Amino acid sequence: MTTSSSTQHTALNDAASATDSPNAADADFRASARRTFAIEGAAIIALEHHLDADFDRACQLMLATQGRVIVTGMGKSGHVASKIAATLASTGTPAFFVHPGEASHGDLGMITSADVVLALSNSGETAEVTALLPLLKRMGTPLVSMTGKPGSTLARDADAHLDTSVAQEACPLNLAPTASTTAALVMGDALAVALLEARGFTAEEFALSHPGGTLGRRLLLRVQDVMHKGNDLPRVNLGSPLRDALLEITRQGMGFTCVIDADEHLVGVYTDGDLRRTLDQHGDLRALKVDDVMTRGGKTIRSSMLAAEAVRIMEENRISVLVVCDEDEHPIGAIHMHGLLASGVI
Repeated sequence: MTTSSSTQHTALNDAASATDSPNAADADFRASARRTFAIEGAAIIALEHHLDADFDRACQLMLATQGRVIVTGMGKSGHVASKIAATLASTGTPAFFVHPGEASHGDLGMITSADVVLALSNSGETAEVTALLPLLKRMGTPLVSMTGKPGSTLARDADAHLDTSVAQEACPLNLAPTASTTAALVMGDALAVALLEARGFTAEEFALSHPGGTLGRRLLLRVQDVMHKGNDLPRVNLGSPLRDALLEITRQGMGFTCVIDADEHLVGVYTDGDLRRTLDQHGDLRALKVDDVMTRGGKTIRSSMLAAEAVRIMEENRISVLVVCDEDEHPIGAIHMHGLLASGVI
């Protein structure tokens, strides 16, 4: 019993040592990865030679549709089709994925004559996909196909065919869909980008379909959405004792106060950093007025500007707060780096 346990312990130690140290097997793993990169990279480069008038026709059909682009595919092609549909939808081309098997059992009702169908099948003969052809023809729904076989049923019956054929799969058995699915995915991206550019799709429009993410917040959130305003805006009048400015900074907790003139124009700011410099340069603070030690002017921003722009200004000037002014240079708010962090802009 003891001998058996000892043998097992030794075997485990040997296995751990083999894993911890580089050997020939590790080099083989990397060589395999490099072959995969080379094969799939070549497949992508070859796509350029497959582009023809059918790609233009496919884009024209999708741009002209009054409905949506319905993307379909089975198996691995289905997974790629689902991603293509998501990319189209997020870049200005309304689209969704329909499973071809489910389409034959009721989901075909999701497709109308106003739509365009984009069907993926590497062989071009996938039964679940080709079964939809007579029904699509009867409805008069335009069909764009994406296959690796230009002479296939799906390619022949389509209004536009996108050739995604590859010389070989990355799989050494030339069986598992690898290079072919990569080629289909890249062709889908090419469609999405071509349509995006043709529509003049903007970053703001992109953000509207991504409101929950960091990108959406950076592109949609404006200074007015996160600024402190009203009674939360620290301010003192020009000519106020420095003591009043310090009390205002403490009361609002933003590390600064605006200094305004009789017409409520911004004339300067006084910050925690200014206080440190004041202590270095002046022995007695009691006789000082805020005018004597404030920073004149100060960096400002408009309330309609993007919060991301406020981040840029702060980072470039190494400051943590900006005064928000209207067109007449009246301070109407303040935006702090902490608020930008809390809102997810940073």
